[in-house]
Amino acid sequence: MFGLGSSGGNKTALAVVLWATAIGLGVFAASDMACARSPAVVPGAAPGPQVIYDGADASRPRISIRLLPIAQGLTQPTDVQPVPGQPGLLVVLEKTGAARWIDVKAGALGGWFRMEVLTRSEQGLLGIAFHPKFAQNGRFFVHASVEHDGDKTGEISEWKSTGDPRKTAPAKVKVLLRVKQPYANHDAGQLLFGPDGKLYVGFGDGGAANDPLEHGQNRETFLGSMLRLDVESGNPYTVPPGNPWGTEVWAYGLRNPWRFSFAPDGRMVVGDVGQNKFEEVTIVAKGENHGWNLREAAHCFPPGRDCERGSMVDPVYEYPRQEGTSITGGYVYTGKAIPALKGKYVFADFTTGRIWALDLPKPRRLLKQAHALGRWRINPATFGTDHDGELYVADFSGGVLYRVAPGS
Repeated sequence: MFGLGSSGGNKTALAVVLWATAIGLGVFAASDMACARSPAVVPGAAPGPQVIYDGADASRPRISIRLLPIAQGLTQPTDVQPVPGQPGLLVVLEKTGAARWIDVKAGALGGWFRMEVLTRSEQGLLGIAFHPKFAQNGRFFVHASVEHDGDKTGEISEWKSTGDPRKTAPAKVKVLLRVKQPYANHDAGQLLFGPDGKLYVGFGDGGAANDPLEHGQNRETFLGSMLRLDVESGNPYTVPPGNPWGTEVWAYGLRNPWRFSFAPDGRMVVGDVGQNKFEEVTIVAKGENHGWNLREAAHCFPPGRDCERGSMVDPVYEYPRQEGTSITGGYVYTGKAIPALKGKYVFADFTTGRIWALDLPKPRRLLKQAHALGRWRINPATFGTDHDGELYVADFSGGVLYRVAPGS
């Protein structure tokens, strides 16, 4: 996440700067819902950044896009989600603990709620998932880094909204679970309702480098795993009957699943941050082992070690460190504005600002080619979609939310 998922001593210069920035951050004052840079909607005519095609992208097939700024002055955005039942209304999370609403149609922006979170390294306010019936029941769920009884934890909590986010603040209802985090990185953070109505929660391996506590291959821990929860019954939840091992764990062997989504065909697509050599796009299904820390992407780990792939699942796409050092998973594009992107999975690299599009294979196989959408002078921390399937990308360091638009 945020380009900080690579080995402890092998960061790019940019990632080192961002690491130092993250360590020094604090949370907002409780009475201040406005960040120091005064978040604001950007006028429609404002130009976006310029695209560059270089490196391996210079010889790849291209899809022409533009990045149009929608809002600016955000503080390290980490998630973007549409509010169910309210077309044009998005919620953006900030690493430092604030949730803000953006009314794209009305050209307005404001604060919704904030919570006190840990902010060192990759900790923070990391993910939000609206219940499929949010418009009727007001339920939503949050993934945040918090301190509890002296422990640093990844907390999954349920919240209740009693009205329009533009007018009323929500309340925290209960905590579903807390997972002790041994280090400040590899927290992952995404949570999302699947087509089956269950809540899926991604956790990284707990951090440091090389998975020193060997969480990735340990199904007894939630770290390095994808969880599947039933939040319709039980207190605070129940383990769904279909889970493969009778626990919350649905799949494992993940290193740092920084953003995942469900494709229109129901498959879960994950951007899993690599260690030293490769970043990967992988399709995750029930009961699977995705290899970490015995494999990094489609290769034995550490390099030079002999390993049997066996039942471990390889990614559908990987790229080397020459092209980027921290993948940001995205979405299959379902909008209408960019016909050439229709049905393609869009993802990016946080440190280099490269954006690509991929035709997800069925059945799964390792692909050799992606479409280049260019390199941009941004740090794409998260993608989001609106109610029409149009795509957005948030710049972590610049604090700008962009809409992905057709190229000129």
